[in-house]
Amino acid sequence: MNIVAVAFWGAFFGSVVLMIGGSLVAYALSLQRVALRAGLTAALSALFVVAYIGWLPIDDLGVEQRVLAHIAALCSMLLGLMLLALLGMMRRPDHRRQVLALTFGLAALVVGVGWILQPVEALALGCAVAFLIGSAALVVCVRAALRGDRLAWLALSGVFFLILALVGLSWIALAQVTAWPLHVFSALCGMAYLGLFSAVLWARYSYLFELREVMAHGPSYDPVTRMRSHAETGQLVGSVFQDIDGQPQPVGVIAISIGNLYALEQLHGRGAANHALYVCASRLRRTVPAEVEMGRLAEDGFLLLTRKSVDGVRLVALARRVANRLAQPVSLNTSDPTELEDNRASWVADVGVGVLAAATPLVRASTAVSMARAMSRTAWSFGSRIAWFDRETRQISELPLTDGPVR
Repeated sequence: MNIVAVAFWGAFFGSVVLMIGGSLVAYALSLQRVALRAGLTAALSALFVVAYIGWLPIDDLGVEQRVLAHIAALCSMLLGLMLLALLGMMRRPDHRRQVLALTFGLAALVVGVGWILQPVEALALGCAVAFLIGSAALVVCVRAALRGDRLAWLALSGVFFLILALVGLSWIALAQVTAWPLHVFSALCGMAYLGLFSAVLWARYSYLFELREVMAHGPSYDPVTRMRSHAETGQLVGSVFQDIDGQPQPVGVIAISIGNLYALEQLHGRGAANHALYVCASRLRRTVPAEVEMGRLAEDGFLLLTRKSVDGVRLVALARRVANRLAQPVSLNTSDPTELEDNRASWVADVGVGVLAAATPLVRASTAVSMARAMSRTAWSFGSRIAWFDRETRQISELPLTDGPVR
């Protein structure tokens, strides 16, 4: 095989590995259905490609062609079933039983007839069945799209590239083609199919991630920021400040206050304020390390808590990152959230960050949080927008712009 073809097939299998990796992450997050469908799609696609580009360890051409015929029929039928389930067309038990019976009956018929035919004829039958199943899936996607399912248009694009990849791979297997342009074409179509199918899976099941948080936290979950609510944050503060094994543990406290959310709400409405709060919370989650506990603080702020913050250097670095990240402009939609270009208003959060570097459990939790929140509001008057408690002067001061130990 030409080196160019090998390179493109390598890129295809790299896409397969990424998709399987994503399915493992979904499985670790207890999303078994998503993990199963993503992993099975990647595995079946990889098996189909390995077989049809001649990488199976089979020396007998006749045996190889019969195996390819069976792989074509079974893989295409399984992929078709997953697509129907993804589009919500197998929810009713009677429909699901009929589709499964028809699919597996057709698979058994194709496999049985294939053993009667010559190997090359069985391969041609398997390729034809795979093409017909792909075409049927294309028709199903078109009907679903015309009925108003927006996701079906994305699935339609994926199935279109799948059919193109099937045509290219069938040509390679039947005619024993080794020309690299056909291999490159098939590999590109296969990668496009995997990418689009992954996008369909994410669009269909991404809500499960938030649903898992809602089920775990219940009323304590804030749907706007997708964090702990203010009440739940209060319980978090109490648990963090508790002694561990009887030994006091230093706690780092960062309070974040946004001073112009109320003005934004009065100017553009509650929807724009929720949009701004949502964007700020999303940026905060991407900035804060996993070991830092986060929660919503009142209506206009957030609270970050970290254990074992002794010298405060890491806490100060985190405060600077948070202040810089949240101070970036936000493009808000002030009317219809589905419009991407119209009625956009640029808004910059008036951020104040208060840092209490080493509050011990000997200090009351409510006192430490109130002090950090007061410092965050004081920080609105500072150029750096970050305030900290200077233990030498015993007063709230602006955080130095240069790195240094926090006293």
